[in-house]
Amino acid sequence: MKTPADPVRDYLSAVEREASALPPDRRQELVADLAEHVEVARAERPGATLGEILAELGDPRTIAATALAEAGSRPAEGGAGEPVRRGKVHPLVPLLMLTLSLPFVMVFSESPGPLFGLLFRIAGVVLLCTSVHWTAVQKTTGVLLGAVVPTVVIASWNLSSGGPTGDTPALLANLGMLALLIGTAAWLWRGRRA
Repeated sequence: MKTPADPVRDYLSAVEREASALPPDRRQELVADLAEHVEVARAERPGATLGEILAELGDPRTIAATALAEAGSRPAEGGAGEPVRRGKVHPLVPLLMLTLSLPFVMVFSESPGPLFGLLFRIAGVVLLCTSVHWTAVQKTTGVLLGAVVPTVVIASWNLSSGGPTGDTPALLANLGMLALLIGTAAWLWRGRRA
């Protein structure tokens, strides 16, 4: 026999499923708080529909992500040893941003190019550091080789007269730096977690 759908139960089940990386006691506390909030909202606003109240609470995935961030918890391990928590940004995005920052500066070497290249590099570092696809050691190595070393080398070239001069040496230096970025991105790609 089929039972009628209960939107609140379905919503709370979705939150509990998305927050599976939380410790069980914290997850149950979160679900209980949400259930209490729904009951209070229904009592205070009898004209509001369940759909409106649940929409005001937000997406279960967002609620779970916020709870995980507040708890600072590591993802719980699933039965097969795989992390339950999944990243919202594809792992290729930070790697491309870090790698393409240099060619962008090389192609658009005038006014907007260096600024956009720097912004690409900063965004790539932030996305790499906040990603769930790499360990802390991989992230640190990726930031050092993919952002810090190229930035220091390029800044020292630009601020001193010790940088490569002429078209061919500058091109070779930029290609060497690009090879470092591509190598770092390839290493990170191979070492990522699913």
